[in-house]
Amino acid sequence: MNVIIIGGGPAGIIAGISAAECGNKVTIIEKMSSCGKKLLITGKGRCNITNSTDLNGFIENTPNNGKFLYGALNNFNNNDIVNLLEKEGVKTKVERGGRIFPVSDKSIDVLEALLKILKKLNVKILTNTKVEKIVVKDGKAEGVKINDVGAHGNKISNELKADKIILATGGKSYPVTGSTGDGYKIAKELGHTVTKIKPSLVPLISKDSICSKLQGLSLKNVSIKLKNNDKIIYQDFGEMLFTHFGVSGPIILSASAYLIRYKNIEELFKNNSIKLEIDLKPALSDEKLDLRILRDFENEKNKEFKNSLNKLLPQKLIPIVIEKTGINPYKKVNEITKDERAKIVKVLKCLEININGVRPIEEAIITSGGINIKEINPKTMESKIVKGLYFAGEIIDVDSLTGGFNLQIAWSTGYTAGMN
Repeated sequence: MNVIIIGGGPAGIIAGISAAECGNKVTIIEKMSSCGKKLLITGKGRCNITNSTDLNGFIENTPNNGKFLYGALNNFNNNDIVNLLEKEGVKTKVERGGRIFPVSDKSIDVLEALLKILKKLNVKILTNTKVEKIVVKDGKAEGVKINDVGAHGNKISNELKADKIILATGGKSYPVTGSTGDGYKIAKELGHTVTKIKPSLVPLISKDSICSKLQGLSLKNVSIKLKNNDKIIYQDFGEMLFTHFGVSGPIILSASAYLIRYKNIEELFKNNSIKLEIDLKPALSDEKLDLRILRDFENEKNKEFKNSLNKLLPQKLIPIVIEKTGINPYKKVNEITKDERAKIVKVLKCLEININGVRPIEEAIITSGGINIKEINPKTMESKIVKGLYFAGEIIDVDSLTGGFNLQIAWSTGYTAGMN
């Protein structure tokens, strides 16, 4: 059987492996100069391959249509991708939060291993080649129309025939890697519905001056609550980062996945209704934190308040905390009252920032939205509208939190599409 895969990202590559292992003649068509450009930048260039959690953990960490993935995850799970790579010499390790990386910390090692497998399986790869449309006859996919220039400037046929086609063009995030939403247009022309496209796992915008003042400061082991008035939208513990436009980092990116699904979010941003509360000392109760401050003050009793918090906080954060407490920074430590200490504790346990928006989709790690899951068979990834057409990866309306979950979606849906 002749199988064409449109898109040479993680989902397309694994679909190629799966389809070829089933004895099919496989061609991957990639519009960029090489496959796997987005894979190379995942996990900050280290490639967060997958996560060590169980099946239910994957579903729980997929706030958008997670249950759709049961079949695909059963077909090809986290152990399967790890075993596949380790057979090719890519050893892996498990880090905080169950994140799985190559021991080398190099995403290129993962990509090269996968490309080596494709080569062994005689999968043909056409780069610098763009698919313009999928050819359908009598409700069945029969081929693709492509542009005329191949990888080496050679002329190639304007139409390639296929028995089955897998659409794995990705979403709209990181367009520099080739994810520019082409697949949505192709699918729409065939009668598929594309749900609203939004950025997910994306930094958050705050107009508060605190963020630009703290630009570049990374906080580890803090807890956050993202709230609409008193209602908690999301809470997490881990690492975050202040930027010139607001906040970023792992726990902020995961928070964005829930925030973008919130009703009337643009209106709430305008009204300053969305707040980020940061607990700078989550391991300490209010009482224990007060005792800790008292101990520090005992050793710094003759110093001014502004010089007494060095053991407790990063230097950059001290002026912000002092300003929020409203305590005179030049006041002697031994003159600070119990009520003033309570103010310090309150600020340290709840540093509040207004959230006024999310960064554009071009800066998002993944795209939320895509081909409506009601139009895809979850057991095979085949279209319910066009026979012989399958979907894989980020083009489908399914997305997860940070931690290797989204790459596993690509592996699982790609493998499932390929085997069917």
